[in-house]
Amino acid sequence: MNDLDLMDSKVKPGSALIRINFSSWLFSFAILGAIHSGVVVAQDNGVKTVREPVDFATEILPIFRSHCFDCHGAELQQSNYRIDIKSRTFAGGDFGDPPIVAGDSAGSPLMEFITADPDDLRMPPAEAGAGLTQNQIELIGDWIDQGAVWPDELANESAVAITTDHWSFQAIEEAEPPPWAEAILGSFRSDNLIDQFVANQLTRRGLEPSEKADRVSLIRRIYLDVHGLQPTPQQIQTFVNDASGDAWEKVVNEVLSSHHYGERWARHWLDIVRFGESTGFEVNRDRANAWYYRDYVIDSLNRDKSFRDFIIEQLAGDVVGVDEGTGFLVGGAYDTVKSPDVNLTLMQREDELADFVNTTSTTFLGLTVGCARCHNHKFDPILQADYYSLQAIFSGVQHGERPLPKRVDPPIQKELNQQREVLQQTKKRIDAIRDSVLPPESAEYELERLTAQQNTDKFLPVRAKFVRFNVTQTNSVEPCLDELEIFSESGKNVALASMGAEATSSGDYPNNPKHQLMHINDGKYGNDHSWISNEQGKGWVQIELRRPETINRVVWGRDRSGVYSDRLPISYSIAISNDGKAWTEVSHSNRHAPFLVNGREPENAFVARLPETRQAEAQALLQKQSEVQQRVTSLQGNIPKGYLGTFGSPKEIRRLHRGDPLTPREIVEPDTLQVMGTLGLDNQSSESTRRLKLAQWIASEDNPLTARVIVNRVWQFHFGRGLVNTPSDFGKAGALPTHPKLLDWLALRFMQNGWSLKWLHQQILTSATYQQSSQPRSDALAMDAGTQWLWRFPPRRLEAEAIRDCVLQLSGKLNLEAGGPGFLLFRVDRENVHHYFPLEEFGPEHFRRMVYMTKIRQEQDDVFGVFDCPDGGQTIPNRSRSTTALQALSLLNSKFMQEQASFLAMRLQAESADLPGQIRLAFMWAFGREPDTEEMEEVIQFVDKQGLEAFCRVLMNTNEFLFLS
Repeated sequence: MNDLDLMDSKVKPGSALIRINFSSWLFSFAILGAIHSGVVVAQDNGVKTVREPVDFATEILPIFRSHCFDCHGAELQQSNYRIDIKSRTFAGGDFGDPPIVAGDSAGSPLMEFITADPDDLRMPPAEAGAGLTQNQIELIGDWIDQGAVWPDELANESAVAITTDHWSFQAIEEAEPPPWAEAILGSFRSDNLIDQFVANQLTRRGLEPSEKADRVSLIRRIYLDVHGLQPTPQQIQTFVNDASGDAWEKVVNEVLSSHHYGERWARHWLDIVRFGESTGFEVNRDRANAWYYRDYVIDSLNRDKSFRDFIIEQLAGDVVGVDEGTGFLVGGAYDTVKSPDVNLTLMQREDELADFVNTTSTTFLGLTVGCARCHNHKFDPILQADYYSLQAIFSGVQHGERPLPKRVDPPIQKELNQQREVLQQTKKRIDAIRDSVLPPESAEYELERLTAQQNTDKFLPVRAKFVRFNVTQTNSVEPCLDELEIFSESGKNVALASMGAEATSSGDYPNNPKHQLMHINDGKYGNDHSWISNEQGKGWVQIELRRPETINRVVWGRDRSGVYSDRLPISYSIAISNDGKAWTEVSHSNRHAPFLVNGREPENAFVARLPETRQAEAQALLQKQSEVQQRVTSLQGNIPKGYLGTFGSPKEIRRLHRGDPLTPREIVEPDTLQVMGTLGLDNQSSESTRRLKLAQWIASEDNPLTARVIVNRVWQFHFGRGLVNTPSDFGKAGALPTHPKLLDWLALRFMQNGWSLKWLHQQILTSATYQQSSQPRSDALAMDAGTQWLWRFPPRRLEAEAIRDCVLQLSGKLNLEAGGPGFLLFRVDRENVHHYFPLEEFGPEHFRRMVYMTKIRQEQDDVFGVFDCPDGGQTIPNRSRSTTALQALSLLNSKFMQEQASFLAMRLQAESADLPGQIRLAFMWAFGREPDTEEMEEVIQFVDKQGLEAFCRVLMNTNEFLFLS
């Protein structure tokens, strides 16, 4: 027994432990035997512990059933944790970390819980009994160390479905309109079923609806609401004098068919999707081509595109042929300043993906899925794994511009296609010649091949003080070197700046901190610490050593991190000098085998090795290829690009412990919320398929959230508050609907009517509820000051955009040019960090509708920015309406408003020669009515003292002008 000494040969029947001391030469043998026989071997201070396999069914499951199921079973899941289902047991609950780490009991939180102090967090808790016995604790620990084997037949996965009884997750069901109550006013009764639902709630609360508003108020209301502009006096008179029974319906159809409808309602949508036209963060550079998405939204609304298609195009427009729609995905802020710190870089990407997930879920589903980034949602049935499954949907999405080939003029597209065909045929002929050159086994290919990462040029030892690397050709654009190393015979890199060497060059890449001359010999590798020439395909860089050295090799690379392979010198020479004047070549690129592109030699590197009889033919073809390529590149320059995102291969996504990218857990597959089903995807699903599947699922009639959410949003923008007063949160932390049956009734019919937003608008606008007077009543205010039960039309101040547009309309300066690049209300210093300075002078190009203003994040227009304008930093489902001194001062005294008042005064004087006529015109243009006798007298007296221009300023500051009522 020299090699196997039994420390305790008396093994009791049923004992879980056999303790054995192994000699070194038998240790590995014994390990293999133990594994083969199913026995787990552990080591403790040289003493080997062999544990008998723990059986889950007979030893672990009974412990769970007796001590855990009461609080974490089918009836109750404290901390959102179940231990009766295999997948839920390993997934964890609100505490975030998986409670069981297979093979590591010491790292498993479950062991901490069952061994904690009774007065602390011990499970089961003290009030539930004495806790587990030591033997039970050891069994669970052994089971975990042995791999936490849980047979599938005992997984109980049939009970795994996450369920909820929260109202918004339930299927939309048919709701019968309640009968009319006798107490409801006759003027409120209508054929519009919306009114029956509203009337029922009013009756239940002892409220009465208001009388119908007068016709002037009604037409001003609908134009300000739907267009964000005043109706013209002619439009007002036509409606007031229309005695037909469908006069109002004609007005509704008129406003919905106007282009101004899309301009007005697009602004609501752009708020929700956090659209902006600059990057945000510290550099805040403007995005010149983001406007394509804005125009897409306006056009989609005006054409009454099915909201289902609207959803799909914004998530997967590139897949269905509507490229502009994907501006939705990348409409948010984007940190363009990348950090060399891997922690910060990973967190930046996590924040980008969070923006995609959060905006999609709040916009279309009305759910705060982003709350599950670090742990399971505290209120809603959304797991942390769900968040990362949605993240996997978007893992291939990147910020950036994308070509829009459909916007190219047909003649240009035709020539581009022709030139591409010529280019393809020329390349085929070049390939045929190249393939006929020296075979791969030629001695020439025994040379070290050029690579983008690192190359070594060796030569006989030579004394030198200057070393120059001269590039005459690259595989693309300007040459780049991440480091130029010069080695002495002793093996020391004498080129380092820290050794006293100095670098010079033919020229440097402009204004980029990553690519500077000082990086050529700073001892740091990679693209972020490199030198780039300022010349296409050529340039030189030189190192002057501190003192003459005997050197024998130069080592260089384009990007030793292995990321980039462009800008690689493929034709170069290395020369040395002792005085910087007389140079001797010591190495050349022909000492290397050619650099390969996709496994092939570059087209311009093989001609010299051709037989002389074929060199001229090859040169001619290469010249032709170059000329055609230049023409193709030129034509491609006519293809516009939009800031619509780019799409690459999806990256592997793991659930992150507490949202920390440095603590990844298990891999997740792309999917949606488990409580709402599955998309049937896996990690082999293509990037485009992931987004398309999610879009189709969101736009499905079986999805109980989507139609409810958009119906509520449309209602909100008509009445100032939604039927659900938290329009982007339909979860448990959100508000309950005031009229749940009406919401479902509208949602169901909205889907039945082709998901038509104009149909929905028409239903609301033709209702008696919408046409009520906005006048307050003391009895109703006492019972419902917030007008949530809709006993009147809720008045409210117009938003900034509508105020500015109406001011320009009133002054006669409104520029109705639609679409295209926006106008900027700032002067911009476009340095590395963009600086914005408000304009002080304005011209016709600045008098367009405010929806066409270039939306710069973190900056606001001097006058109207104070009216609660969002800056696009986050989704804004409902703007606040503050009242501040700055608002009053801006509207009364700003240069813009003074100028517009002056324009209005000139307009009035051009239209009418006498003051009373001017006043009547001003009232009609601003309020849709003429002044009464008292108003006329007061205005005449005011104008006599202060002038017509001052009156125009007052007019633009009145509540009647600024409020939708």
